[in-house]
Amino acid sequence: MSNETEYLPPPSVVEALRAIQEEHGWLEPAAVAAWAKRTATPMHRIHGVATFFPHFRREPPARCEVEVCRDAACWMQGAEGLAARARAAAAADPSIRVHEVSCLGRCDRAPAFAVNGVPCGAREAGRLEAVLAKPPLRAAAVRGKRTYRCDPVAAGAAPWSALRRVLEGGAAAEERCIADLKDSGLRGMGGAGFPTGMKWEFVRKAEGAPKFVVCNADESEPGTFKDREVLARLPHLVIEGMLLGARVVGAHRAVLYVRHEYGPEERRFRDALRAARRAGAVGRNVLGSGWDCEVEVFVSPGGYICGEETALLEAMEGKRAEPRNKPPFPGTHGLHGKPTLVNNVETFAFAPWITLNGGAAWRGLGVNGGAGLKFVSVSGAVRRPQVVEVPMGTTVSEIVALCGGMKGRRRMKAFSPGGSSSNFLPASKADTPMDFRAMADAGSMLGSGALFVVADGTDMLALALNVVRFFRNESCGKCVPCRVGSEKAVRILEDAAAGKGRAGTALLPELADAMAMTSICGLGQAALNPILSAMRHFPGETA
Repeated sequence: MSNETEYLPPPSVVEALRAIQEEHGWLEPAAVAAWAKRTATPMHRIHGVATFFPHFRREPPARCEVEVCRDAACWMQGAEGLAARARAAAAADPSIRVHEVSCLGRCDRAPAFAVNGVPCGAREAGRLEAVLAKPPLRAAAVRGKRTYRCDPVAAGAAPWSALRRVLEGGAAAEERCIADLKDSGLRGMGGAGFPTGMKWEFVRKAEGAPKFVVCNADESEPGTFKDREVLARLPHLVIEGMLLGARVVGAHRAVLYVRHEYGPEERRFRDALRAARRAGAVGRNVLGSGWDCEVEVFVSPGGYICGEETALLEAMEGKRAEPRNKPPFPGTHGLHGKPTLVNNVETFAFAPWITLNGGAAWRGLGVNGGAGLKFVSVSGAVRRPQVVEVPMGTTVSEIVALCGGMKGRRRMKAFSPGGSSSNFLPASKADTPMDFRAMADAGSMLGSGALFVVADGTDMLALALNVVRFFRNESCGKCVPCRVGSEKAVRILEDAAAGKGRAGTALLPELADAMAMTSICGLGQAALNPILSAMRHFPGETA
């Protein structure tokens, strides 16, 4: 054994604990202690990580572990009743254990739940007792195919055409790729909306080596599940986009960071990765270019905060996923302190089309002032919740029509266009284009493109309370104003919902300002957006 191999650093605490849990079903103390001794890792550090992530079990699992989503889309479709049925089954059978959990990323199947990690939805909810009597052992693979406009292969291009073009074109082609991304108007589709071409250029010019590429597939905000669809249906595009990014910025390692709830989609990605390796597109001497690049998968042990890019990097380094102070930014000081390109799944999936067809062509696919295409997660009170691919700038009302219109022929009351952290808007603004600028002008944000539709008759105070509870529950606690402020906001709203008076709601705007100014990540800065916007547009119900 060479010294280089002998002195490789041990696996991170996160990866080690995940491996132990996969083997034993929980963090079996003897196995944890053995790993700690073997790697000289202090037990206090292991305990700090194990207690941070909700996926890690510190006691043996029951025969049947049931996780019921409690967040907005599922709440609207009867999750409370589903949880009550599951608890009744558990009362009659001690081998069933029930947990209410944060969003499972299956909002299109609401009410969503998981049995022994297998995702289930409304269809299974109808026969819940039978499912719990004989729980599934493993999630089925994703099935079915769809054609998407953003897929060059579907349009007749040879696989890996974009990557091959950049590899064969050398530095000039790499610069051209960045120029096309800038010209395209493509922005980060994970919520922040930072210009993609500019980010790639920053990391390309950053000093330091090695460099890394990270694909953020940890979408965990209620109503957001479009990256799940992209991973399931277009994994080859995600891989090609990651490889393009790696080549352009000068990296030799790319990592998909995926939430553990996306087991079927993770397996689909791994299948595509094996196919890419067989085709010579991943690993040593990529497509005969002499360039080496590995693509790996890191499975998140849970927590909404991991969607924040610096918290994600902390988790990858085997630490508690607490956001870092910025600056410095990941582009210069990312994974292991090295320059790191972080984009989300959808952003990487669009890069191959733009590389092959040019930025102007991509920009021309948009409508109403939008640039390119957009995947939109649609949930809530529509007939067919789903992910749709539409021209950027398509209006909210047009997207609702694509989903079969309103469920039960009810009228729209409100919607949030960019996930649970975006402001609610009234139905009168349903003709607003789904675009960054248009949504900002309307008083909300495009965010990740998660359209949540609310029907007449919905209690906006109860809905806003549900969303604020989510942010309270998912706060990492690092920032005291976020930790304490979100708890205070929930108490105020609970008192109002219980009929104990709404005088406290007058304090919420001031509380939101304090949290926004003193929280280092977007959770604390946006946690009260739902209730403040509901108070603005529906004062009779909320203030």
